[in-house]
Amino acid sequence: MPPVNVDALVQQACDEAGSDDFGEPRWREGLDRLADALDTEGRINDIGQAVVPGELTTYLEDRLAITAYRAAHPEVATVDVVPPIVIVGQGRTGTTILHDLLALDPATRVPSTWEVDRPVPPPETATYDTDPRIAEVDETLAMVDLVLPGFRAMHPMGARLPQECVRITGSDFRSMIFPTQSHVPSYGHWLLHETDMASAYRWHRVFLQHLQSHHPTTRWVLKSPGHIWCLDKLLAEYPNALLVQTHRDPLRIIASLASLVAHLRKLACDDPTIPEAAEEFAEYIVDGLDRSLDARESGVVGPDQVVDLQFAEFMTDPFGTIRTIYDHLDLELTAETEQRMRDYLAANPKGAHGVHHYTWDATGLDLGVWRDRARRYQDHFDVPSEALD
Repeated sequence: MPPVNVDALVQQACDEAGSDDFGEPRWREGLDRLADALDTEGRINDIGQAVVPGELTTYLEDRLAITAYRAAHPEVATVDVVPPIVIVGQGRTGTTILHDLLALDPATRVPSTWEVDRPVPPPETATYDTDPRIAEVDETLAMVDLVLPGFRAMHPMGARLPQECVRITGSDFRSMIFPTQSHVPSYGHWLLHETDMASAYRWHRVFLQHLQSHHPTTRWVLKSPGHIWCLDKLLAEYPNALLVQTHRDPLRIIASLASLVAHLRKLACDDPTIPEAAEEFAEYIVDGLDRSLDARESGVVGPDQVVDLQFAEFMTDPFGTIRTIYDHLDLELTAETEQRMRDYLAANPKGAHGVHHYTWDATGLDLGVWRDRARRYQDHFDVPSEALD
């Protein structure tokens, strides 16, 4: 792949948007870092040569469009984002299905995939369920089955399904979505150990203000494993946020996520492998879990600000778990909402799109080393070890 020409991408986005105002300028550093990593480490394949520049340009265009809309409608910035409920568990711990179920509460607002992918103009309440962008995004997602068969067995997709916050912070180019999709370890190191994530969360607020401007809510419910590495910055931006952290054996997380990442990277990367993904993500994962513990011990996350859920208990008794969340956060779970959740689970049983098979042995990692590495987290949160193969 020819080197990613950041200046050309920026100019293309500006030409398409008819604007060169990106708002706060810190986004450029992340894009430069990402472009360099893609050039030197990404092993971009033929499909990636077509897809990657287009994706980066789309993030730029979305940022330009939201900034322009905000400038034309300054009242958008005067309405606060209600203190959100944020699911912050690591990936592969039940966060996606939990988010899907909580989204069924009429009192809840989640960022749906279609509105995150096509944010301008902001969605309207009157047409929220009929907006033509829903069909457009579903058509785009259907292409994933052609280029990445089997991915839906690992991660459900749909225009109306809730979207993760990593897609929102992608427009600040500080997001775990990029190391997940591409082999860019130098960017991953910069993201987790060098950059200040505060600007990503300021942009996150701008994005939510935009989405709620014509479709308001009394309660946002958000989700992303990406939050776990920077709970201090999340809570600096949303100090009254309430957190739900899901817990699972970290070695199961590593094995499952390494399989998913290796599969996802096939779209744009030459020869991605599970051992390569595992070697990179194992430390990411355990470091994130350790940081979540640090946030508890330092008082960044107060004891009344978070609900802890065990993955095994959630899988065994999902509605007991959901009632625990509602009770802890002093929310009302109506009979109608619970029935909607039950109907959704019945219509979308586990394995409906296939079964995700993965093993610890496929990672090539030393079991004893990583069991010891995860011990602090497991001991503190009383997370049981699971059978691995």
